[in-house]
Amino acid sequence: MNVSGNDFGFKDKFLNTVFHPSDFSKDSEIAFAHALKIALSANSKLELFHVTAELRDSNLNDFPGIRQTLERWNVLPEGITKRHLADLGLHIKKKIVSNSDTVRSVLHQLKKNAADLIVLATHQRKGISQWLHKPIAEPVSRQSAKMTLFVPHGAQGFVSISNGRVNLKQILIPIAHIPDPQPAVDTASKLAGILELEKATFILLYVGSKSDVPKVNIYEKKNWTWKTVARQGNIIDQILYMENEHAPDLIVMATQGHEGFMDDLRGSTTERILRNSRCPLLAIPDNQKH
Repeated sequence: MNVSGNDFGFKDKFLNTVFHPSDFSKDSEIAFAHALKIALSANSKLELFHVTAELRDSNLNDFPGIRQTLERWNVLPEGITKRHLADLGLHIKKKIVSNSDTVRSVLHQLKKNAADLIVLATHQRKGISQWLHKPIAEPVSRQSAKMTLFVPHGAQGFVSISNGRVNLKQILIPIAHIPDPQPAVDTASKLAGILELEKATFILLYVGSKSDVPKVNIYEKKNWTWKTVARQGNIIDQILYMENEHAPDLIVMATQGHEGFMDDLRGSTTERILRNSRCPLLAIPDNQKH
């Protein structure tokens, strides 16, 4: 079934709180730009969070400057105040905690203050490096069961840190019968709506027979194009092939998390895509309904 953009209600409240854990690195700055742009577009709260072993080693001024960034993006003039941010519908909260366990601290904060979207920079590690480096992004997303936007190490993503412009032309949405693909389609459409994409191509990828492609509702809007592709083979290989072939700006995937012992060792399908993908990935937990 096709639904018009107006009927879908793109301006309905989609996100109340965007949560961005930062390690103050260059990669976190790129993820921060995505968190800020999405929160600004959705009129959401933005919570910035940092975990450090010693509190004296960090302070709130180490976070990327919100006002300076918005000035650079020409969203607000120079010399703005916190009141001007509130006038934009943007409410900012910054917090630093001292703890040796980053994952536990982030999960504790998410339990205290619920978030609708987590935005994380992530390092793609394979082979032995997975065992030598303690992962943070993947366990935070998996254990919190929250919608998470991963911005891979070295990727520029679809939001420019320098000017705030959005470059989101192609969105790849792998679909299957399980988990339900509709939340991923809904979320991709709503994100495109709040970012006010005038032109976009959505590619629905199904690995299997063309006659067995899951039926989903898609949302029509002028200059939005929907394509369905059915391919045979290994699901991870085919998703990565499509990424290489079509160079999407974003992958949106429904995820069930780990399903068994081998998944615990190798990671879920979404995590394995994340470790090999060069573009941002938005993971939608199976319990997420929009």
